[in-house]
This record gives sequence, structure tokens and C-alpha cells, in this order.
Amino acid sequence: MATAVETLEKLERRMTISLPLAEVRAEVEKQLKIRAKTARAPGFRTGKLPMKMVEQQFGYQVETSVLNDKVGRAFSDAATEHNLKVAGVPKIEPKENAEATDFVAFDATFEVYPEVKVGDLSTAEVEKSTSDVSEAEVDKTIDILRKQRVHYHVKGEQGAHGDGGSDLTAKETDRVTVDFVGKIDGVEFAGGKAEDYAFVLGEGRMLPEFEAATVGLKVGESKTFPLSFPEDYHGKDVAGKTAEFTITLKKLEWAHMPELDAEFAKSLGIEDGDIGKMRADIRANIEREVRNRLKAKNKDSVMDALIKVSELDVPKALVEDDIDRLMEMARQDMTQRGMNVKDMPIPRELFTSQAERRVRLGLILAEVVKENNLQATPEQVKAQVEDFAQSYEDPKEVLKFYFGDRRRLAEVEALVLEENVVNYVLGKAKVTDKQVAFDELMGNNQQQG
Repeated sequence: MATAVETLEKLERRMTISLPLAEVRAEVEKQLKIRAKTARAPGFRTGKLPMKMVEQQFGYQVETSVLNDKVGRAFSDAATEHNLKVAGVPKIEPKENAEATDFVAFDATFEVYPEVKVGDLSTAEVEKSTSDVSEAEVDKTIDILRKQRVHYHVKGEQGAHGDGGSDLTAKETDRVTVDFVGKIDGVEFAGGKAEDYAFVLGEGRMLPEFEAATVGLKVGESKTFPLSFPEDYHGKDVAGKTAEFTITLKKLEWAHMPELDAEFAKSLGIEDGDIGKMRADIRANIEREVRNRLKAKNKDSVMDALIKVSELDVPKALVEDDIDRLMEMARQDMTQRGMNVKDMPIPRELFTSQAERRVRLGLILAEVVKENNLQATPEQVKAQVEDFAQSYEDPKEVLKFYFGDRRRLAEVEALVLEENVVNYVLGKAKVTDKQVAFDELMGNNQQQG
């Protein structure tokens, strides 16, 4: 049986669960007799151990199991009886200062789900971002795709694409191969020497002074120059110091970008090499990416607005559970990146704010969905999966991937549900349109240079 529910603080509750000792002992004895049938010990046949030995061997384990089972069921029954929506796992401990009676008592401390009050959405202010895709963005993307397929030829040597011009000195965009040696106070230092080292001028792979000294050299020429390492340079032994470098240019190659022709279009999967089809495909891909980024940006804006107009207490237990999930996700991500995180401590507080927001939003979204019947429909889920599939070579395999696994489909349903909430809020709130520059939306990933 359970006592009345006691309110401790906000969402925290406590109840005392009492179990008749006779009932517990009877169940323990029953379980021990079952164990006795298969129990083994040196000198005894299976199932022939004296009960006293069975009790010594399994008594504590069986008693703990019986108590856990009975307390768990009693708590569940009491929660149902009191119409409690329990958040997280209750903390159950033997009751302190319990009087010796025919009952064994436990205190169950737990949290309940909060009442969520979503305010007047017509007062919510949401900034809705929009962005356009012009031909300039298509051209810029094509240039990036061409740069990704750049290849190099030795300057001055005639080939299928020419000889790179009459200027045989190193300049920006050229790939140079050099020998170099650096000295500090006349002494070579670790990492300051290399042979046949290749890099592209202008990519920022080397320190600016090193690149500047290389520009203008011809093959076979050498140059000696001072180089000051920054104070925050990754090599601590040389950080903040000035070295004297000597470089020798051994090979000079010019960059040739593929022509914008049928062969280039075919390299991007356009079988007949039609440039117009290639541009249309690139535009479609850009527009899909822009649409997805705008959707994510506007979703964040809506979620911020929902938080502002909603009132609720957040269960600590749910936040702690979400911190555990975020930490595990972080560990998996670092492991996939090749990092050894087995013994690496990850502070929980790094994830507290994010977990609290996620839990808060989850509770708010659930309330908005319930109040306004915004559940994801099968048709919406199918349309979302088909949209995912468009960006893959074999859309049928993508459909099979999602519809063949209920958990993956549940993830899509969650996305659709969020989108339903976003659209609903945008239809109610004070919405201000904001034009976002393409490069800003894409995080400058599309900029040249």
C-alpha cells in the first residue's frame, strides 16, 4: 500500500510504500524453492542442496529481486490510482526511522510532468527568413565544382591544355614543390626542414611570410628570409620566435580548371553532357539546400517564440536523462572522428543548457500538438521521405531504408510534427519577413576564394 502523495518542491513528490513482511517472505521462500531445483554445489547432485545452503547462496539476491519487483508494482499502481504522470525514474530508498512492524517501508521520491501553459500565440513575434537563388549562385557553385576538379601541369611544358603561359615565376594558385630548412640562432629546429614539400600558393596552408617569399621564384632559385612565428603558433618550441629560412623551388605547376563543356557535365552525372540540364540539376540541388536551411532557421525562430510565450517547470530528471543522451552522442561522434575518448572526462555542465532547452521544447510541442491536433499524417510522412530520396542516386533504396524500419520512420514523423507546429505558429503569430543573403544563409561556404 502507499500513503498520500506529498509535495516537496514544484514538481517533486514523495510517497511511502509499505509491503507486508509476511507477503515478502512468502514470495522469497517460493523463489528460493524454485532456485533449489537447479542449484549446484561441490559434493551435491543438482537440486539436492539443503535449503539452508540455498538461502546462503541465493538469499540476498532473491530478496532484493522480490523487493524491487513488489515495490515497483506498488509504485506503479499508486501512480495510476493518484493519476500521476511520473517524469523519469523514481528514487526508492528504505524509509528512515521506520518503526518495527509487520511491514517493510520505502520512500519513493519522484517528479511529475508539469502543467504546460501556452500563451496567446497572436502575441508571439517571429522573424521569418527568406532567400533567393539567382543565376549568380548557380555560376558560383559551378566554379566551386570546377575548382574541386582542378589538375596541375608543369609550367613551360606544352600539353593538351597549353603550357601555362610565358611567366615561369611562382604566383598565386600555382602548386610549388620546395626544399626548405629553418634555423633559430643558427641551429636547425624540429619540424623546420623538409624536402619535396608541395603546397598551393594562396590556400593559406603556409604562414604568409613563407608564401610571400616563394612568390616570384623560378625553378632552381633559392631565397633566404626571416620568418616570425605567431605567439599562439601550435609548435610551442618556436612560438613567438623568429627563424631564418632558406627555400629552394624544385617544381612549378600551373592550375588548369576543367572547361565548362559536355565532358564536365558528364563528370557530374549528366549522361548526354547537356550543359542546360547540368545547370538545372545544380539549381535544383541549391534550391533544396536553401529550402532546408530556411526551414531549420525558421524553426529555431518559432521555437524561441514558443519558449517566450509558454510557462512551465522543467523536470530535472528529464534534463539529466537528456544530458546522458547528449554525452553519449558526443562520445560516439568523437570516436567516429578517430579520437580515443575511453578515459576522457566530459563535463556534464557542457550539455546542461542544451538539454534543458530540448526538454522544455519537447513538453511545449507535445502540448501544442495535443491542443490543436497537429499529429503527422501518413501522407505527410511519405512526402517527407520522398523529398529526402530526391537527393540520392537511387531513391527507391532510400524509401526502403526508411519504410523498412519503424524507428527511422518515427524520426521522420517527429520532423513532420515539428513542421506542423512551425506552420501552425507562423499562421497565428506576428511574422516579420527578413531577406537573408545567399552567402550568409549558406555560412559563406559558397563564396569563392
